[in-house]
Parts: sequence; C-alpha cells; structure tokens
Amino acid sequence: SCLSQQECILSGIMSVNGKKVLHMDRNSYYGGDSASITPLEDVYKRFNLPGSPPESMGKGRDWNVDLKRYNINWATIKRILRSDNDDCQLVRMLLITQVTRYLDFKVVEGSFVYKKPKIHKVPSTETEALASSLMGLFEKRRFRKFLVFVANFDENDPKTMEGVDPKKTTMREIYKKFDLGQEVMDFTGHSLALYRTDDYLDQPCMEAINRIKLYSESLARYGKSPYLYPLYGLGELPQGFARLSAIYGGTYMLNKPIEEIVMENGKVVGVKSEGEIARCKQLICDPSYIMDRVTKVGQVIRAICILSHPIANTGDVNSCQIIIPQNQVNRKHDIYVCMISFAHNVAAQGKYIAIVSTTVETGEPEKEIKPALDLLEPIEQKFVSISDQYAPTDIGTESQIFISRSYDATTHFETTCDDIKDIYKRMTGSEFDFAEMERKKKDTFGDDDS
Repeated sequence: SCLSQQECILSGIMSVNGKKVLHMDRNSYYGGDSASITPLEDVYKRFNLPGSPPESMGKGRDWNVDLKRYNINWATIKRILRSDNDDCQLVRMLLITQVTRYLDFKVVEGSFVYKKPKIHKVPSTETEALASSLMGLFEKRRFRKFLVFVANFDENDPKTMEGVDPKKTTMREIYKKFDLGQEVMDFTGHSLALYRTDDYLDQPCMEAINRIKLYSESLARYGKSPYLYPLYGLGELPQGFARLSAIYGGTYMLNKPIEEIVMENGKVVGVKSEGEIARCKQLICDPSYIMDRVTKVGQVIRAICILSHPIANTGDVNSCQIIIPQNQVNRKHDIYVCMISFAHNVAAQGKYIAIVSTTVETGEPEKEIKPALDLLEPIEQKFVSISDQYAPTDIGTESQIFISRSYDATTHFETTCDDIKDIYKRMTGSEFDFAEMERKKKDTFGDDDS
C-alpha cells in the first residue's frame, strides 16, 4: 500500500480482515495529498513562497494545514446507526473498528449556501424555512410544506406519499409539485442533499428525499451543523487507521522511495525500493505511483487562505462549510469553502483557515474561485494549487494493482467513501462484511463501545 487517504483507510480494513499489510510511502508523513502539514514554515516551502511566515502568524508549530479538506457528515453516521444503507459503509466501519478511539471530533458550527450577493444559513427545518432570507414569503410557505412532506415521507406507508411513486417520480417532479423555483432547487439539491451535479433531478426521488431527511434529522439532533471535523486536522484520520492496521500486524515504512513496481506475467509481484523488493500479491496505490495505468479526467483548483477574522455573515462562527451552487455563478460545478480555526487546534490563536475548491472549467482557474475569495476578504495569506485529477484505466482484475482516484473538489467525504468501497469490492469480490468486522473488533478490544 502506497499511502493516500484511501490507502490508509483500506489498510485498516484489510488488516482487520486478516490480510498482511505493508505500507510504503515516499513521504515522511501519512495521508499523501490529504495530509496535514506542520509547522507553517513547511507550508511556505511546499508552495515555494519566499521567506518565512510573519510574526503575526504566531508559532509555526501551532498550525496543521490540510492540503485537502473535507468534513464527515453526521447524517452519514446517523444513517448507519439506524440501517444498513450502503451509502454509509465507511463511517460504519469507522465506528465498528473503533478508529474513533484515536480521534477527537468537533462539530462544524455552521452550514451556509451562497445566493447572490451573500451567504445564508442553509434552512433545513420548518422554523428555519420560515425565518430564512433566502426566499420570499410565499416561497417560504411552499418550502415549509415541502420539508414537512419530506419529514413524513415513508415508502412503506402510502398515506405519506401524496400520490408520489418513490421508484418512478423524479425529484424534478417533486419540486414542481410544491411549485419551488430554481434557487430553492439549487440550495436543496446541493447544500442539503449534497449532490455535485443536477443529474439527480431526473432520477427517482427516493434517494434525494432520504438525503434531505437525514440532513434535517442530524441537524435537529446535533445542533449547529451535520458536519464533523477532526481536532488537529484531517491528517489525524489516516494516522488513526495506521494505528488500527498496526494493532492487527500491519507494518509501516515512511520516507521510502518507490523505484519500481515489479510485474510477472502481467501481475504485480512486488515493489522495489532502495535495491530491495518487498513481495506482494496485491497492491493499492494512488495515481502518482503508476501513471501509465491512469487517465487524466480533469483538474481541481484549491486555495488555502489564512484569515485573521471569521467569514462575514456567518455569525462569527469558528468553523463552517459554504457551498456556492453552480447556477448561482454560471458554472457547471459548485464551489466549496470549508473554514476551521484555532478552535480545532489547526491554527494559531485568533487565526482561521479557509480552503476554497472547485473543478477547473477554463484557462484561468483563479478567476473561477473569485466569488468564494471575495467572501473571505481580507485574506492574510493565500496558497493556490492546481491539481490534475486521474482515474484508473486498469481496474486490477488481472494485474492486482488497485489505484485510487484523485481527490475531487468536494469538502465532504462522500466521493472518497465511494472510491474506498469500489476498491474494496474489486480487491475482494464482495462488499464490506460488517458482522465479521464487529466480531474481530470484539476479539481485540472487548465489548466496550466507548
């Protein structure tokens, strides 16, 4: 295994499942492109900025700057606690394997959506709908009725369906049923249901209804938002899975240059490093280790912004997620903003880190994120990167090489989760066996679920 976020998590799963796992990474840290970099001086070096951080930034060791940021959705956790819904297997695995023993999470304090010219709190309850500045009076009433319909909807109780066939009626038809306009559709689909495109509009409505319902239920239960963020940064997540793997016999080798992936008869048999070959039957790696078996599928721009103030119009929260729906800025892809701060032990006292990201659509990527950067001003320091996105052309059936996808622009965990599940299924031929994981966890940790 050559370690990005997906590889670290899969190593934990495979170790629990009895596989012998060796991690080799050319980097000196866990997590690849999703690592947390500390001290701040190293961030300046990584982005080739001259000089050192100014004294106003505080101590360099007070900073843990994520190269890629996403939040874990409480809605996801809630769903897996109450059902076996396939969408949530990763977080269920988090809980079952007890990786949460090694991590401390903090609730992200706000969830916002952009509607020209400013951001608004995402309304997800009847009360919030009526108070929201996103809509006019009559639209508020229609949206409130829509939320009541969603909250009461039960596919096993026809009385709650109001004539809707969950397997045939599209989400576009649901919006039309409640006479909801384009802007309401935008924030509902992209900020509540967390869809990346509008393709869902012409799909059967059941999945979207469940997504919206879970967002609302989770917010009602946990308060400020349905999102979690690890204290000390995202790099804690792969380290947690590294510890899990070690408990089950996994071995780690950082600062290990990969010279060659050794093949015999079209199948991987080992990895060569510093003149020695570590033999293996299967290999998991990110695209950078094996570029001849991937294809470029796009680019992502990210801007890491250091602020000395909370984002305007958020109520001065210490953390938040903002989604700028594609239609609000005449784009084909949403723009994402995730802000955390000293409250999460990732920045010096009084400082905030906001990461802006989107899929590149033009030859001037930095202009594309201007609507988001404008929300953050004044920006004390900015680190901009443009990354190529790759997808595997080899699914691993013959070669037994399983390549993860590059990170996309989203700030939530859903697409990374999908990739992990896909690789696991390709490697093993089956879905996660949670019952077996639960048994093995109890053998190791006992029955204590604390």
